[in-house]
Amino acid sequence: MTDDQKNQPTNDAHLGDITRRDFAALLMGAGMAATVKSAAAVGLEVVETDVEIKTPDGTCDAAFIRPKTGSHPGVLIWPDAFGLRPSMRAIARRIASEAEGYSVLVPNPFYRVSKAPFTDASAFNFQNADDMAKLRPLMASVNAAGNAEKDAAAYVAFLDAQKEVNKAKKIGTQGYCMGGALVVRTAAFLPDRIGAGASFHGGGLVTDKTDSPHLLAPKIKARMYFGIASNDDERQPDAKNKLKEAFAAAKVPAEIEVYSAQHGWCVPDMPVRDGVPIYNKPEAERAWGKLVALYKAALA
Repeated sequence: MTDDQKNQPTNDAHLGDITRRDFAALLMGAGMAATVKSAAAVGLEVVETDVEIKTPDGTCDAAFIRPKTGSHPGVLIWPDAFGLRPSMRAIARRIASEAEGYSVLVPNPFYRVSKAPFTDASAFNFQNADDMAKLRPLMASVNAAGNAEKDAAAYVAFLDAQKEVNKAKKIGTQGYCMGGALVVRTAAFLPDRIGAGASFHGGGLVTDKTDSPHLLAPKIKARMYFGIASNDDERQPDAKNKLKEAFAAAKVPAEIEVYSAQHGWCVPDMPVRDGVPIYNKPEAERAWGKLVALYKAALA
């Protein structure tokens, strides 16, 4: 990262409970430079900078968000299929301001195809074939064999090169939807650096293929958390049991819970499905509490 990139304007907002009205305000201000403001959650000031990260396959655009002062444990956020956008930046700002603070990287996982952003998540229709067709090549670009591992190594190396990251502490990683499987792959590929991994409504965690993420449990040293959506559990009721069995057999601490919420419930800009909002604030806050507790316990 060049000195110019380090000194780019910052974007920030007061964070607390995120509502759809709050998210609309974030969208309106997404393209505007703003000064650093207090993060309402714990009063920490956070700084947001757009950065570029060199990987074996190109240059990834990303957001680096951290407390204004000090050195903190690093966190890598793997976005869902809608990629790097205001809602993911908001999640990063919130975790950056939690407790004593975290230095957070949110990459554009689809940099091989295009720079962010890609689409308006709130207007997406999962039943529309054209909408779904837009996501498939993006997801394929990061899910191709070996790509997630190469990217994870580059992202963690970036974090470890920043003065705002305390390299004596383990790194945490959290992911949403497709990001859940990428969390598992990151923890397995970098076991000595990743101390905690959290998957929320993760997709493709348990498959019948030889490269299924749950089979990587023996390679993981991190403490893990899996929050499963109720409709995902209905669709694949044996997945939670296979996850539990795999991590128990590997003697890796893992908590696995099913939430009374739909796939995507943690992310505030998820679209309405069948007339019902996907984002579920009470269950999202419960999941957030689990995430914070995980990081406090494991990133030491």
